[in-house]
Amino acid sequence: MSKPVLGAALSIKSIPAHRDWLLERQRDLEIQDFFRADLLDGDWRSAASEIKQMLSGHTGRLGIHGPFWGFKIDSHDPMIRQAVTKRLLQGLDAAEFLGATQMVIHSPFTTWDHNNLDLYPDNRGNLVERVKATLAEVIARAETIGCEVVIENIEDRDPRDRVRLAKALESAKVRVSLDTGHANYAHISTGAPPVDYYVETAGDMLTHVHLQDTDGFADRHWAPGEGNIPWVAVFRAIGRLTSNPRLILELRNHDEVRTGAAHLAALGLAE
Repeated sequence: MSKPVLGAALSIKSIPAHRDWLLERQRDLEIQDFFRADLLDGDWRSAASEIKQMLSGHTGRLGIHGPFWGFKIDSHDPMIRQAVTKRLLQGLDAAEFLGATQMVIHSPFTTWDHNNLDLYPDNRGNLVERVKATLAEVIARAETIGCEVVIENIEDRDPRDRVRLAKALESAKVRVSLDTGHANYAHISTGAPPVDYYVETAGDMLTHVHLQDTDGFADRHWAPGEGNIPWVAVFRAIGRLTSNPRLILELRNHDEVRTGAAHLAALGLAE
């Protein structure tokens, strides 16, 4: 049985060092430059053009991490929602220019929400409506350019929340992402289920995974093997999916991407 091929999250600065590794198996790549507001408001096309030249010959699946700093996608304030919509549309502009077919955005669910969202009967429905108001134009654009939007868990304590949200947005171009380190933090620090439960709960709505290890206390973005995530259980759950999620090593130190990949390969889980 073939093993999944690992990809990585890299930036314009770190792509050159890993170019050969990417091309040898045509690995999936997530570009991590176009969530920056200063770049999106500046000459992002020059940066994107430089990246396209760097990736000459790369035929793996390409994605970007979309904007997320300083906002949530469920803001109560219509003026803020307009700003969020604009930022995410800027991200999709960059995705289209690059030929990227996936953009990561952040889940709105907080640890506070887990205890308080059901305090009033309309809260969940109202949250969905606010997200729809924020993302309506974004989803329409994503559908037009063929770019999937995936919602990544951040503080999510209940892995079902963002899966239900993604389904409520009623688009084939909206799916979910799993960040293994965020899930492990939520498990150990806030009482969420273990990481493999996040995979099982998402099922084939899961089309993107950030692979990073943690101690469950903070968002470490360590290479797999440095923390306490049970990787065998995680990959066993991934192996039951038919959605073929992109498996992206998202590490704080991009120099350790191949070290992390080697650890998972040594466990017999991936290539």
